[in-house]
Amino acid sequence: MARSTELQRAAAKDAAGTSLDPSNWDRFRETAHGMLDDMIAHIETIRQRPVWQRPTDEMRARFARRLPNEPRELGDVLDDVRTHIMPFATGNLHPSFMGWVHGAGTPIGMVAEIVAGGLNMNCGGRDHAGLVVEQQIVRWMSEALGYPGGASGLFLTGSSMANFVALTIARTEALGPSVRETGLRDCGRQLVAYTSTEAHSCIAQAMQLSGIGSANLRTIAVDDAGRMLPGALRAAIEQDRAEGLLPFLVVGTAGTVNTGAIDPLADIAEIASREKLWFHVDGAIGALAVLSDSLRGLFKGIEESASVALDFHKGGQVPYDAGFLLVRDGDAHKRAFAQPAAYLQRANRGLAAGETWPCDLGPDLSRGFRALKTWMTIEALGTDRIGGSIAHTCMLARHLAEALQRHPAFELKAPVALNIVCFGIRGADSEFVRNLVLDLQESGLAAPSWTTINGELVVRCAIVNHRTTVTDIDGFMDTLNRYLADRGFPPAP
Repeated sequence: MARSTELQRAAAKDAAGTSLDPSNWDRFRETAHGMLDDMIAHIETIRQRPVWQRPTDEMRARFARRLPNEPRELGDVLDDVRTHIMPFATGNLHPSFMGWVHGAGTPIGMVAEIVAGGLNMNCGGRDHAGLVVEQQIVRWMSEALGYPGGASGLFLTGSSMANFVALTIARTEALGPSVRETGLRDCGRQLVAYTSTEAHSCIAQAMQLSGIGSANLRTIAVDDAGRMLPGALRAAIEQDRAEGLLPFLVVGTAGTVNTGAIDPLADIAEIASREKLWFHVDGAIGALAVLSDSLRGLFKGIEESASVALDFHKGGQVPYDAGFLLVRDGDAHKRAFAQPAAYLQRANRGLAAGETWPCDLGPDLSRGFRALKTWMTIEALGTDRIGGSIAHTCMLARHLAEALQRHPAFELKAPVALNIVCFGIRGADSEFVRNLVLDLQESGLAAPSWTTINGELVVRCAIVNHRTTVTDIDGFMDTLNRYLADRGFPPAP
């Protein structure tokens, strides 16, 4: 024991000049605790600040300096964080941020990030706690989405990457594992995939990145509510087969990016099964709503899918980033990505133990511990509370829609399926709508966005923040009323 202690002291002395650890742990602890207190206060008092404010010229200049050679005191660096970063964040912590489908995070997730950063685990492989926690999330999501035991899952940056990985699996299953080496040149027939006209652009991008090409993605017409038309899907598949093409994938959307519409997943599942297509669901916006008893029925058919992409950093309120892919057939998942590299050899014991590592299931070998903040959020809050929060944002969206419908100046432009509200302004052109959105953002009072529906530019409000209340929605309506009144529109009745 004495010999071991002497070695530890000697090693610590040797590292004193080369280690990047603090030279004074007590001072570091005090400084770090101060920053944690400031971040907690920042979240606690978020309503007292603007939703968003433009980074100042001074702030931009601070991050245009030359590469530093000499160290600075950590306290001074953190002062820069307080002065030049915290005031100019995206704004999605604020309850009046409605511009995009961004989760607001939670203090629980922030604490998890501290733990994950301190442990600094590479979750690409090996036998350690990080992989065990990730597998817990796989089991939980299998249970929530109605998948069988043996399903496979993987954390990724977000659903854009998850959709790409799912498409890659579908391509490999359609053409066989040899496509990984030979590519598409030996494919006898052109692959084609299907999704709705309202699908996220990352589906087309995934076709591009895969080498199949977005020209071979068929965009299927939607109904007045923005949902894919099953009859149009069947007709497109039939036509492609008649022309000698090879349909391999259909992507349904559980919450479209424009309006939150949910495709008829059960109908699509039936078509995909009959046609032997891989049925993938892009659930980035809506899939986690299955945690709500009142919303789960909207997603009937998702349990029949081959894979689902979702984002815990949206409705799940896990800090960015925490995308996730669930795959029904774990063997198919592994066939698409596992690599027989010498430095990734497995053993029956030691750090190299384990048959399947995350690096066998996706393109990343170096991966952070995203599973921890997700696990801690679910463990600490429970799915009833998380599901209730998602249902609450959907209620707020309906409340906003009803308030807009009572006002003579506004017109709803799409049904409210989940928590996205799109509306136009009677008598206003696209420039007016655009300026309204930008003026509200720059005022710091609210941050909506805009989108295009049926060729018309409209205001889009995505209510995702668990901090948003009915009072906030009513305040947003008051802000809209004042804006229009100042420009000569009639007031609300």
